[in-house]
Amino acid sequence: MDSSETTKAQSNDKQFYQNVIVMRHGDRADNFEPLWVSTAARPWDPHIVEEGRVRAFCTGRRLRANLGFPIDRVFVSPFLRCIQTAYEVVSALCSVDDDPTVMSSDAVVSLDPSKVKVSIEYGLCEMLNREAIRHNMAPKDGDFGFVTSELEALLPPGTVDSSVKQVYDQLPQWEETVAGARERYAQVIKALADKYPFENLLLVTHGEGVGVSVSAFLKDVTVYEVDYCAYTELRRPISGDNESFTAGDFEVLTNPVQSGISYLPASATNAGDNE
Repeated sequence: MDSSETTKAQSNDKQFYQNVIVMRHGDRADNFEPLWVSTAARPWDPHIVEEGRVRAFCTGRRLRANLGFPIDRVFVSPFLRCIQTAYEVVSALCSVDDDPTVMSSDAVVSLDPSKVKVSIEYGLCEMLNREAIRHNMAPKDGDFGFVTSELEALLPPGTVDSSVKQVYDQLPQWEETVAGARERYAQVIKALADKYPFENLLLVTHGEGVGVSVSAFLKDVTVYEVDYCAYTELRRPISGDNESFTAGDFEVLTNPVQSGISYLPASATNAGDNE
């Protein structure tokens, strides 16, 4: 039984648990190659370095081996570092072979693209403000130059589902507030989950988005660090069918610290602010 048949069978049960993995991209080039920015045509959109590709592929292989459920759909931010991370993760998820010595998609001989469907989601993009993108690095005309069809061509062949209607069909306005960006991430996580209530999702996004996936569902905590390719695992109960369903609240299923997400109780950070 393939993943789609498994999901369909589960959706006919009285209750189904939907799982949503929210993951940060791999190691970005401008943090490892200081001179890259000086010659880059798109300094706001760094690629991932080789270590990031390996980390992303190995994370995808670990998800495949350890989650205990299939990933049905992947949604990815339009930034190149997320697209390249998704390429590696999806390649690991769709690999026909499971050779533990394989460390990146370069060595994958064969893929089964029917296992996972991938779509671009602009609502998962980086925070569009100076907190995340230095002002002198942002495009002066405000055009970040993302073309959906070109981004889709960078994903594993046969996996793209371009028929999906995006939650955000364009980028937010430049200089969105941090609070506004956090609200956006929380909204998009829930909106994507509600669109596919009987499917398990992987969202490839940025550090702030992963942080929100913890702080929005673990009350009274503040996330202060998210490692490359760190992820959180959310789960909620679903009852009904695709025409009419009822969803419970998301819970954070695993300890985020174990996957590279560091946080403190909000009271601790507030106390620090008052010192």
